[in-house]
Amino acid sequence: MLHVEVTDRWHQHFSGGHVGLLLIGTVDNAKRETPLDQKKREIELRLRETFASYSRKDLLGLEVLSAYRQYYKQFGNTYHVQLQLESIVHKGKALPNVSPLVDANFAAELETLILTAGHDADLLVPPLIIDAAQGTESFVQMSGAEKTLKPNDAMMSDVKGIVCTIIYGQDQRTPISPSTCRALYVAYAPPGIATAMVQQQLDAIRDNVLLFAPNAQVEMMEIYSASEG
Repeated sequence: MLHVEVTDRWHQHFSGGHVGLLLIGTVDNAKRETPLDQKKREIELRLRETFASYSRKDLLGLEVLSAYRQYYKQFGNTYHVQLQLESIVHKGKALPNVSPLVDANFAAELETLILTAGHDADLLVPPLIIDAAQGTESFVQMSGAEKTLKPNDAMMSDVKGIVCTIIYGQDQRTPISPSTCRALYVAYAPPGIATAMVQQQLDAIRDNVLLFAPNAQVEMMEIYSASEG
């Protein structure tokens, strides 16, 4: 178990939202062919069959995408998972091949559309703090770019600094790598998304990991909900 704390500021600015955590270990993340690859092809086919006739406007009418659109709109951004869904459905793109632990998340994300970050759990220094940015903090993105956070964006940090925000994504220090053997997945769901959808995402990632790591151990599965009103 990782020690996790949530702040009053997060409850205030993320009211009605949720953050779900899945910590899973005893995994070989070496890049290789696994049964997950076949499942990814099945997901791509199912997405195309389901949404082939959907326009962008139709997709934005989906409950989950509508909730993310409202959140991202506050910050002048577009939800990137929506764009990834469009690229698979309308442009024939495939789910990426990065590493089994990363692919397990991407595959689940496209099925549930729930935004989820993936961290190497052994690079995190607890406690983990679920918070809302004040707008003065900064961190280095996975790409290497330094960003000053947008006020009130939901974020997570550890003792060493910020590890993720919804708008700017993950940090450069803690992402999953081929040597990762314990992964922490963090699902960020803004107001308008039910707790059950977050649970579905955590379950989907776990099931995907078990396809290539049948002996993997779920060390933690927890959902934190911000109080409403």
